[in-house]
Amino acid sequence: MRDLSDRSLDTAVQLGASYADVRVVHRRDESIAVKSGRVEGVAAGESEGFGVRVLVDGAWGFASSSRLATAEADRVAADAVRIARASATALRHRVRLDDRPRAHGTYETPIEEDPFAVPLEAKIDHLLAADEAARTVDGVAFTETRYDAQRETRTFGATDGSWTEQTFTHVGAGIEVNAIEGDDHQRRTYPDADGGPFKAAGYEYVRGLDLVGRSGPLAEEAVALLSAPQCPSGRFTIILDPSQLYMQIHESCGHPTELDRVYGTEASYAGTSFLTTDKLDEGFRYGSDLVDLVADATAPGGMGTFGWDDEGVAAQQVPLVQSGIFVGYLSSRETAPRIGRQSGGAMRADGWNRIPLIRMTNVNLLPKPGLSLDDIVASTDDGLYLASNRSWSIDDRRLNFQFATEVAYEIKGGKKGRLFKNPTYTGITYEFWRSLDAVGDASSYVMLGTPNCGKGEPGQGGHVGHGCSGARFRDVQVGVGKW
Repeated sequence: MRDLSDRSLDTAVQLGASYADVRVVHRRDESIAVKSGRVEGVAAGESEGFGVRVLVDGAWGFASSSRLATAEADRVAADAVRIARASATALRHRVRLDDRPRAHGTYETPIEEDPFAVPLEAKIDHLLAADEAARTVDGVAFTETRYDAQRETRTFGATDGSWTEQTFTHVGAGIEVNAIEGDDHQRRTYPDADGGPFKAAGYEYVRGLDLVGRSGPLAEEAVALLSAPQCPSGRFTIILDPSQLYMQIHESCGHPTELDRVYGTEASYAGTSFLTTDKLDEGFRYGSDLVDLVADATAPGGMGTFGWDDEGVAAQQVPLVQSGIFVGYLSSRETAPRIGRQSGGAMRADGWNRIPLIRMTNVNLLPKPGLSLDDIVASTDDGLYLASNRSWSIDDRRLNFQFATEVAYEIKGGKKGRLFKNPTYTGITYEFWRSLDAVGDASSYVMLGTPNCGKGEPGQGGHVGHGCSGARFRDVQVGVGKW
């Protein structure tokens, strides 16, 4: 890989590149799906290739290949240079990169049990046992249980002498229970929908989920939702469980702080951002004084944790919101100089055949000492406790949003009571976060993550993380959805 990388970089420079970098990526995936007691699918795959990115006449060019050969290194580097030179003829702004130290070293996800070393039969049996425990509850229509694992080895080299080697291991597992009566369909998932939140860890994470032990109570709640009353409408105090809060952070905090969205280069796929640069360093109030958001690529267990990003920028903590005031963006070596800053190390690519984009690392709402999540519930006289995301919608500037959760629990006199089904809530991003008046302490803080954050054209799926501990919001519009 080192020889191939060096050859690509040398060829790019000889052909006129002022800067070039190359990534060689090997990815291994495994997934298992069980549905209602039957193994629906087992899949495993591997992918390997390299991508070369070059800067010529102030413009980017990129090319890639799945053939790791010397001749191919020359061809791909030459293609990248030709693309960059052609792009320069229609350039609006010349690319200027910030300085960074040369990147050198290795990084590997800390794991206790290699998920790829666990026998396939054992993993299938684990899922079948959880699935069976859910199906023992009367009224369950169907169940789905999933397991996924990915390991990626990535090397990075650049013409400034940088060279890094990194290995990432990410796993996820979860169960979904569905209950149907007439046209009413209710579901409950654990630890979350679509196979559950993922984590940078080994198979020890899957064992620690206790899927078998959680399946029965989960199924009972799914069935109970069929006869539960509809969630009431109106203005309510709501408490978001971490299983919902992490998605709220993702959609209304993570995406709008991506600096490429602010500059419009992401507009055609997933919109821009209301967080224009005139709001930076101007005291724009994003939320209440309790809102501290940080993009932390060093957080243990986070799917956005690494040693260096795909531009060779070292992992770091970047404040986004401090005491409710907007203070920073997710940025790259190209975008950061435009706001007078250094790159926050947020450039990552989905595999070897995609260009790096600004992606969330681990965008976390920091816990606050003093109140546990249970204490927050106990101090709430009247409200709703919302858990487990069911759907979401947000406009292309990340301002107006609507979320639906799987379940709401009524809060009366500081205690969680009866279930409500089909809860939804809506708001405007900065008004919503300004209404936050309590954040849980470290006792309920969890690192959750999603492996399918979509961005870019051609589309890329990003692995991102979100740490949070649950929070309370006042005077939120809650509505009723019919599914």
